[in-house]
Amino acid sequence: MSLAFCGNENNSLAYNVDRGVLNNGCFLDALNVVPHIFLLFITFPILFIGWGSQSSKVHIHHSTWLHFPGHNLRWLLTFILLFVLVCEIAEGIVSDGFTQSLHLHLYMPAGLAFMAGITSIIYYHNIETSNFPKLLLALLFYWVLAFLMKTIKFAKYTEHSVGLRQLRYCITGLLALLYGLLLAVEINVILGRRYLCFTEATEVKPPEDLQDLGVRFLQPFVNLLSKATYWWMNTFITAAHCRPIDLKVIGKLPIAMRALTNYLKLRKAFESQRRPLGSMPQGPKWIWRALRQAFGRPLIISITFRFLADLLGFAGPLCISGIVHHISKDNRTIQPPLLGVYFISSQEFLANAYVLAVLLFFALILQRTFLQASYYVAIETGINLRGAIQTKIYNKIMRLCTSNMSMGELTVGQICNLVAIDTNQLMWFFFLCPNLWAMPVQIIVGVILLYYLLGISALIGATVIAVLAPVQYFVATKLSQAQKSTLEYSSERLKKTNELLRGIKLLKLYAWEHIFCHSVEETRDKELTSLQTFALYTSISIFMNAAIPIAAVLTTFVVHVHISEEADLSPAVAFASLSLFHILVTPLFLLSSVVRSTVKALVSAQKLSEFFSSDEIGDEQEPNATMPTGPSNHKTIPSCPRNHNNKYQAVVSTQLSHNITSGYFTWTDGTPTLSNINSKVPFGQLTMIVGQVGCGKSSLLLAALGEMQRVSGTVTWNIPTSDKDAADDGDIQKRGSVAYASQKPWLLNATLVENITFEMPMIKPRYKAVIEACSLQPDIDILPQGDLTEIGERGIILSGGQRQRIGVARALYQQTNVVLLDDPFSALDIHLSDHLMQEGICKLLREEKRTVVLVTHKLQYLPHADWIIAMKDGTIQTEGTLKDIQNSDPKLFEQWKTLMHRQDGEFEKSMTVLERKNLRRAMYSKEAAKTEEEHEEESVESEVDDSLSQAMRHRTTIPWRSCGVYLSSAGLLLPLLLLSQLFKHTLMVAIDYWLAHWTSHVITAKMDATGRNCTVAQECGFSHSWYLSVFSVLCCLGIVLCLVTSVAVEWTGLRVAKELHHNLLSKIILAPMRLFETTPLGNILNRFSSDTNTIDQHIPATLECLSRSTLLCVSALGVISYVTPVFLIALVPLAIACYFIQKYFRVASRDLQQLEDSTQLPLLSHFSETVEGLTTIRAFRYESRFRQRLLEYTDANNIASLFLTAANRWLEVRMVSNYLNWMVRNLADMEVQLGSVKRINGLLKTEPENYEGLMAASQVPDGWPRQGEIQIQNLSVRYDTTLKPVLKQVNAHISPGQKVGICGRTGSGKSSFSLAFFRMVDMFEGRIIIDDIDIAKLPLQTLRSRFSIILQDPILFSGTIRFNLDPEMKATDDMLWEALEIAQLKPVVKTLPGGLDAMVTEGGENFSQGQRQLFCLARAFVRKSSILIMDEATASIDMATESILQKVVMTAFADRTVVTIAHRVHTILNADLVIVMKRGIILEYDRPQALLEKEDSVFAAFVKADK
Repeated sequence: MSLAFCGNENNSLAYNVDRGVLNNGCFLDALNVVPHIFLLFITFPILFIGWGSQSSKVHIHHSTWLHFPGHNLRWLLTFILLFVLVCEIAEGIVSDGFTQSLHLHLYMPAGLAFMAGITSIIYYHNIETSNFPKLLLALLFYWVLAFLMKTIKFAKYTEHSVGLRQLRYCITGLLALLYGLLLAVEINVILGRRYLCFTEATEVKPPEDLQDLGVRFLQPFVNLLSKATYWWMNTFITAAHCRPIDLKVIGKLPIAMRALTNYLKLRKAFESQRRPLGSMPQGPKWIWRALRQAFGRPLIISITFRFLADLLGFAGPLCISGIVHHISKDNRTIQPPLLGVYFISSQEFLANAYVLAVLLFFALILQRTFLQASYYVAIETGINLRGAIQTKIYNKIMRLCTSNMSMGELTVGQICNLVAIDTNQLMWFFFLCPNLWAMPVQIIVGVILLYYLLGISALIGATVIAVLAPVQYFVATKLSQAQKSTLEYSSERLKKTNELLRGIKLLKLYAWEHIFCHSVEETRDKELTSLQTFALYTSISIFMNAAIPIAAVLTTFVVHVHISEEADLSPAVAFASLSLFHILVTPLFLLSSVVRSTVKALVSAQKLSEFFSSDEIGDEQEPNATMPTGPSNHKTIPSCPRNHNNKYQAVVSTQLSHNITSGYFTWTDGTPTLSNINSKVPFGQLTMIVGQVGCGKSSLLLAALGEMQRVSGTVTWNIPTSDKDAADDGDIQKRGSVAYASQKPWLLNATLVENITFEMPMIKPRYKAVIEACSLQPDIDILPQGDLTEIGERGIILSGGQRQRIGVARALYQQTNVVLLDDPFSALDIHLSDHLMQEGICKLLREEKRTVVLVTHKLQYLPHADWIIAMKDGTIQTEGTLKDIQNSDPKLFEQWKTLMHRQDGEFEKSMTVLERKNLRRAMYSKEAAKTEEEHEEESVESEVDDSLSQAMRHRTTIPWRSCGVYLSSAGLLLPLLLLSQLFKHTLMVAIDYWLAHWTSHVITAKMDATGRNCTVAQECGFSHSWYLSVFSVLCCLGIVLCLVTSVAVEWTGLRVAKELHHNLLSKIILAPMRLFETTPLGNILNRFSSDTNTIDQHIPATLECLSRSTLLCVSALGVISYVTPVFLIALVPLAIACYFIQKYFRVASRDLQQLEDSTQLPLLSHFSETVEGLTTIRAFRYESRFRQRLLEYTDANNIASLFLTAANRWLEVRMVSNYLNWMVRNLADMEVQLGSVKRINGLLKTEPENYEGLMAASQVPDGWPRQGEIQIQNLSVRYDTTLKPVLKQVNAHISPGQKVGICGRTGSGKSSFSLAFFRMVDMFEGRIIIDDIDIAKLPLQTLRSRFSIILQDPILFSGTIRFNLDPEMKATDDMLWEALEIAQLKPVVKTLPGGLDAMVTEGGENFSQGQRQLFCLARAFVRKSSILIMDEATASIDMATESILQKVVMTAFADRTVVTIAHRVHTILNADLVIVMKRGIILEYDRPQALLEKEDSVFAAFVKADK
């Protein structure tokens, strides 16, 4: 066929110009080419040459600055213009098909216009980012010309009676309108920027965000195309493959998205609801109103996008129906030409299959774009809302009354739940909120279209779906209940596992590990039962989601075929209906999730309302200025500044730091805790507050700090923060910063040095002086990274005394005029207490002339006090100097006198080793650390992926090995899972194939009926029954396989979860102590908590989605390739593109998921730390600093979430199929989740202790060891085969019933000596023979069950007293009471409700330290072993408890062999034999009297130093 611009038919009207050229259609089309040619010729040179040298020198980080007005409108109009031009091209091609030759003028001008439209937006984008608006003149001329040409063409069409019935007329008019609007936008730019026809151009400045080099989240700043496609993420995603994503890479949030900005927006919304009298409304309604006012607008935008996406989603079934319906029909109805060319109607245009295919393509792209835009806006809004509410919660916490928490009205857990759960519930509600509005529209439109296609039978199918919707809701409710039950059992299991791990040393020494392991397994069985219920309902949910469309289609087609003999069951109707049913199921399936999310959001709003209405402290606690910093040199801190204004000078002249007058204070609304308080604290002096337990000493401090509710009276502080702070509310003067050390130490999850300096600058001389005063240097030396070691949450790696001294060190380091110390000696032994008193309080603080208020019950320090306040029963008994009190209250003074003059002989001059040993054991083995420090560091580094500071990033490829471990644990369920999935998807393809076969035969039968003059096809012998029967069987089999598949997936996950947890617990319980000494407890516990939870609940769901989406992709590709082999040509580039997209996405997604998780932990930790240390923070006046830190943590977590959201949207708009998208998404999720399997598998490789022996348990005599004779022959011991020995060639003999004391300095091998009896260390040389049996030959369980040991740290477990004394349940009640009587505990236990069945809280916190140690003694006595080991059992208890212990050992254990590892050498002076050790060898070995008689005896030197 020949080619010509106007066609080359003979007598063609296209060349007829008799009525003028403007009345010729071809000329009009040629005229419309002119503007496009003009633009292409003008802009191409500029685009290629560039104008970088001419652009304005605006220094911004990103070329994303949107300079010109009407930017988004221009992009939107350009998109519409390009779409209409594509329609014009298609209309020209379709209309040209009615003629004999090709008329280029019908579509070539539109093609050039399309090119010009793309060029215009590229040209505009480059001008805009270069900020050179004068070059927009080319676009101005182009829009003018294009508008004029289209207007002329439209006018001529109207003149020649071309109307709305002709599609080209409508397109021309629409194009004229679009060009006119774009011209208006261009004129608006001229008016806005004033670059033309104005003397001075408008000066513009870039947004503040783009001037900040740290802002890298560019979604708010890029153009509309980049917004829609997330094109700006390309560089970020690809760069992630080369460099791990961290907080430095993602940068800072834009200002509009920061927590502070959104909090201010939310606060403004709350303030707008304030009542006329100033009070705020109560209840959750005001929260919802504020949220709607602050965040409702973007939510409406999200809902609008969702409406558009859902409506475009129906284009698929309609286009498919049209394509199938018209593909084989001839729809050409030639009409007479107008203006020399042919015009077609909209109906003819839409009847073309190719047109419908193109429209379907555009509809799918737009649908996906709008859907992702809706998701993004909803998620961004939810994240902003979460940040705002978290900030509001934090600000409320800062003003909470301390009584709310001390009286149990609010707990740390409740507040953390508000942050971690309730704010997320509101966020998720905002995520799902568009569904709430879009679902009704989707359902209504879907039912209408189904009715249009199938008639009344469609309503039957829709009814099936609607009837099953309540079942889905019921299943979802049961799922929620099962999840809650699982969480409860999981918490109980973790509590038991935590106790097991914390007491693992004791359990191994007593051979009780299997008892506690069985207890954990029992709870795990209950948890698995709950998980089975969860898995069952999950299976039903998955099954219904897959089976409901099949059931609905089957029901509909059965009814449709039987309801009418002339039923239309063409392929167009069948497959369009099938597609519509799948669309209809989606909103009904989401209904249960949306309803549950809504209910949870309502509950969360109620909780937040109750929290926000909690009582607050008085206004006096809100600082009006930032906290003042102290002088640069701490030695020049003045106690009484002389150069202040007159008012302050007058206050100073009173020489009082603060005073309370006629004060009545309470924690609750009842009787005042403190009554008639009249106290004063002098400047620059040491004030001590003393009294019995519970008399109100600590309350007096807190009352002065404003933490108690003041009923009446005044509190006056004479250290205002600044001049303007001097104003008061009538009776309370605002105070400045006060250094405060609480009775219960409060530490940050930070380094040790950060806890001491506490936001203050580092002054090395001062820091060293404080460290020395608090005796912290030896503890620092033990830590792996010294004072840069992360001490964990609540200082978990430290002992109580170490935490106490760090808290005191913080108070000493601060440069404040006032220091409040609340019982700083409570967790310290007498030696550390004396050192702190002498060096820290009496020396360091007094040299600086600081005001010190010390609460203590150690009355021996009273002579050091300048002022004493004696408390009794909530009131001040007396106050004054010690001499004043001696004169005014001689009776009270006499009570104090004996305690004020304790003997100095109890002072230990040598270094205290108690807490260093605790710390060393918490970090790693004490002896191994001394002998092989380098090896220790290597072992710690081997676990760096779980260290307290950071998690190692795993950026390898898909962890196939972990996947293999997971799947291999499934056993026989694995082939069932694979086969069921394969058969299910094969059957799904078969159903579609049979439906196509059936409907094609329906068409053939109708054509035969027409040829044979049959009224209906049935009269010619065609019957639906055979096809319907096969279709019904296939559908029923599909439904059954859906159930089998869902059950197989969940049961596979359950089997793996059970197997891995059982193996992990078994390995851990049998692991050597070396593992627990070199691995932080939190890391092991994380394997049982977060990793187990991932395996229990997340991996099965991800595995199901991954397998389903993968098989759907494979089956779809297989069918398409079979039907259309030419598709294989296009498949190759598509596969390559998809490969690289998923490759880059998986790496970025994995990093961002890990970053989101890692940034959430510090945020939650900051909340819990703030609640626990609220009094300290407010005392220091550090509220603003902690608020700022909260904003930083919140923004860090939010930007990680936003980048993850943007990455997911980036993938969504690039994947050609939903199934392919979900396959990649689930593959990325599976990679992250398989990390849990990998970490657990790492622990499963731990070599267990050798529990077997050369002798069987039955060969060991029942009463062994009866005598308790111990022979040690050439014994050498090490903690690991890679480490040096800690005991070297030790020889010793202990006779039956002897009392042996072992002493030596730290690292001498004392504890290793005791552990060797239990084979807790590697005895690589020599042997220990006890009662003629080599212990190396005994089974480990048997060996350890025959000895008793009392450790230095008393360990009690939650449960009954009976269980703590005898977990094996072998002893009678009489035996237990006897043991308690020996341990002096019988009176205590008798008074408890339940007696032996009285409950012990976790860690034995409801008993004192001394009582816990006595319980451990009773536990050892219950076993009645002939050998007792006491490993420094008296080191951490007071002298009274120690004397009881010694008495018991001498009487109750008189006939038993007792080996005592001594901390205080005077405790072994009465021993039969003393062994002095040094560096793993026995230095001295003799009776204590003999050793004391030797002048050069090391033991004698120890005794002398102990006096």
